[in-house]
Amino acid sequence: MGEISPKDVLRVRRVYETPEPADGARVLIDRLWPRGLSKADAQLTEWCKDVAPSTELRRWYGHRGERFERFAERYRAELAQEGAQEALERLRGLAAEGPLTLLTATKDASSSHAAVLAEVLQEDL
Repeated sequence: MGEISPKDVLRVRRVYETPEPADGARVLIDRLWPRGLSKADAQLTEWCKDVAPSTELRRWYGHRGERFERFAERYRAELAQEGAQEALERLRGLAAEGPLTLLTATKDASSSHAAVLAEVLQEDL
């Protein structure tokens, strides 16, 4: 049997996409609840607000592509803070148990906090 890679265990999706069995644990990582989405439709395992970027950082970034690299640096610094560490450990534990899907309402997840968080978690898998 082949080894399971971190990419098989961890994925990033928009919370508005239809849940799939391959999602495994579905964790919303946004600070705010997604507009127009019911909790039943989201089918979440949990909502982990503690790993979301601060409101100040989120507003500063504003999804301006030219700021992404600096945003990622600042967000990683926030994740290193004590408050986020417990939440990161919880996410690592979920990933150790099986597939973990990080969910965000962001339109372009590849240039969002979700992508940065996935990188941080993959470094430890």
